[in-house]
Amino acid sequence: MGGSFLWLLQWPIRALVLLLISKLPLGVEMDSFPIAMATSIVIGLLGTLLIWPLKAMLAPVKAITTLFGLLPLGWFFDWLISIILFAVAAWMIRGFRLTNGLTSAVLGALVYSILSAIALRTLGLDVPLTRAATFVFGGAAVS
Repeated sequence: MGGSFLWLLQWPIRALVLLLISKLPLGVEMDSFPIAMATSIVIGLLGTLLIWPLKAMLAPVKAITTLFGLLPLGWFFDWLISIILFAVAAWMIRGFRLTNGLTSAVLGALVYSILSAIALRTLGLDVPLTRAATFVFGGAAVS
């Protein structure tokens, strides 16, 4: 049962990554660890709730700009969604600021994504969403 909760450790790691990012000259400001923790949870929950609606909304643009999948630009739209989630979290959480607006959102989301992925993989905590969803929804999700 303890292994089932292992994926929860990703949020404190992501919070530490956010604190690190706030020390870099990217225009991302984070007041404290509790704010960073709340931010990492909000970004994760927003991603879970909004990923499919955002992908559906961007699908026509993605289809045209990638020539219906012929050009390998799908990563750009995943990054765009990360930027949107990062900016929405900054808008929602007092104590998390993007001082340079869109530039801070772009740079912050990029560095957050890269450093989080490296940290989580290094620590063996990179748990796919399907495994986490299976735990939360009691086997309703397909792995």
